Amino acid sequence: MTSVDEALALIKRGTEEILVEDELVKKLESGRKLRIKAGFDPTAPDLHLGHTVLINKLRHFQELGHHVMFLIGDFTGRIGDPTGKNVTRKPLSEEDVAQNAKTYTEQVFKILDPEKTEVCFNSTWMSQMNASEMIQLAAQQTVARMLERDDFSKRYKNNQSISIHEFLYPLVQGYDSVAMKADVELGGTDQKFNLLMGRELQKGAGQEPQICITVPILEGLDGVQKMSKSLGNYVGINDAPGEMFGKIVSMPDSLMWRYFELLSFRPMSEIEELKASVEAGANPRDVKMDLARELVARFHGEEAAANAHKGAGNRLKEGGLPEDLPEVTVDFGGQEEVPVSAVINKAGLVKNSNAARDMLKAGSVKVDGEVVEASCKLKKGETYICQAGKKQFARVTIG
Repeated sequence: MTSVDEALALIKRGTEEILVEDELVKKLESGRKLRIKAGFDPTAPDLHLGHTVLINKLRHFQELGHHVMFLIGDFTGRIGDPTGKNVTRKPLSEEDVAQNAKTYTEQVFKILDPEKTEVCFNSTWMSQMNASEMIQLAAQQTVARMLERDDFSKRYKNNQSISIHEFLYPLVQGYDSVAMKADVELGGTDQKFNLLMGRELQKGAGQEPQICITVPILEGLDGVQKMSKSLGNYVGINDAPGEMFGKIVSMPDSLMWRYFELLSFRPMSEIEELKASVEAGANPRDVKMDLARELVARFHGEEAAANAHKGAGNRLKEGGLPEDLPEVTVDFGGQEEVPVSAVINKAGLVKNSNAARDMLKAGSVKVDGEVVEASCKLKKGETYICQAGKKQFARVTIG
């Protein structure tokens, strides 16, 4: 039996803010099964690891025995969430929304237990709302209140247009909480205004207001900007096992603990042990490989995870690696670590050792998708995707 303190510790892992924590404690102490809501507008067909930060938190609530409601905003998706945008977002067609919604459910059940998840569509209740009822909903908030939202405020001050329908988005998202009788709603930090709108509308409807929990926006593989497909710094749920593995292993060392906290299901005590091992001299790359295997197993299965390193990056994509990489084994006797210059030379990726040094100096050598320097050493018994220049690739095993 999980205590309230243990439940709260799991819920707070990787969260940014809980509004209001004392109210959440009271709900947990009641012992009843809470109704947990999180909404996703199906604006694109593919989810990436940034989306799963929120889905992982839903899984935590499932593990605690609560009722998870995965809301697909098929109605709000046709409005277009203006959050974080400095221009009006184009609404999606009904056909686009329907197709994207289908792929969403297929992907989220790689994390959530389908038997413990209620999939909801907000068109169920919003399509039944007539014009008079929509006006009554809009009458519950003022323009001044809407302009408190950061993106609306900036656009207003900069004389940028704000369409009336954009004001309806937070109202509809808030009304979803009323229709679903949510006890808790989860969202990214950029959703705070919308989540709080749900609390206000629930109070107006005579319901106990929901708890609002925000989770961080995950940085992409560049470690700077948020994970985004358009920025190319993402890891997609549907990425091939080798591609997913290679991307994760190539992330900056400084980013891996953030990914462990937000994406791994390991206990924090185990993650702290990994941190201590790296501080004591363990290779950060080995730790990133552990995380990569965990995530590949989650989305592709244990067998794929066990073999992912062999196919790291072996996925044809624009400007990427060839589909069929040559397999090369190079033997350096009893050496446990070998300079990368010697590896690419012996693997036939360069003409000679001088060419290897020149390429390394020019930043033209990559290992598992990451540019390496001359000081880089590769370990005996491991397999790496090596690239020298734009056209020379090989999957190299250090024998």
